[in-house]
Amino acid sequence: MARQELVRVIRACVAVAAMAVLLVPASADARTAYAKRTLHVGSQGSDVKLFQKYLKQAGFKTRPDGVFGSATKRVVLQFERQAGRRADGRATPAEQRLARKAALNGDVMGHGSGGQGYDASTSNPTEKATIASDGRTAVAPDSAPQQVKDAIAAANEITDKPYKYGGGHGSWQDSGYDCSGSVSYALHGGGFLDQPLDSTGFESWGSAGKGQWITVYANSGHAYAVIAGLRFDTSGDSQGTGPRWHTDMRSGSGYVVRHPDGF
Repeated sequence: MARQELVRVIRACVAVAAMAVLLVPASADARTAYAKRTLHVGSQGSDVKLFQKYLKQAGFKTRPDGVFGSATKRVVLQFERQAGRRADGRATPAEQRLARKAALNGDVMGHGSGGQGYDASTSNPTEKATIASDGRTAVAPDSAPQQVKDAIAAANEITDKPYKYGGGHGSWQDSGYDCSGSVSYALHGGGFLDQPLDSTGFESWGSAGKGQWITVYANSGHAYAVIAGLRFDTSGDSQGTGPRWHTDMRSGSGYVVRHPDGF
């Protein structure tokens, strides 16, 4: 009996040791799984949740739920633009490590909502966007959908850039922007575009007619947008040529009128 009992004890010890061997690598993997893959829309898991947590700690409005959806993509686009990265809404391992570094160092890169060009402390209870006190950027209406606020925030980022033919088409980050490049940049910031369009491309983009929040006017030679009641256009005025906000409207005659579906 003693011998049989000893055998059972030895077998039990061996089983426990085997389980320990299996568990150690698993826990090690859990500790090192962060920033091991590129995250994009559809990604799920603990690494997504941790990335979202770091983004939130760095000042970007996001909910750490472990699911990389369209809302997370919009925040990633804001983070990428703020960090000077290629803005495509896909979080590379390097960008995930950058978010972690910012969070752990206490660097507040975002402003809680809308990224660099949006001041979350500024309230606008009206139904239309207004020109900020700096005379250059716009303040989105409080009631605007987040995508619209993000588009305005993106547009704000380039309102100090000059007009540049073809600007904004080879890369989102450019030294200047042309008319369709400017509109593309703003819409990309709101999550409405993945790739820049030229003015002709905007003639068939989205849905026909004016939108509630965003309307794009395009023909073969020019494109501009009206976002929450302000015109975003490269047409020259006292501010000079380049992407600028305008309170005055221009005639839409000769333009194809389009808008993002639902907006």
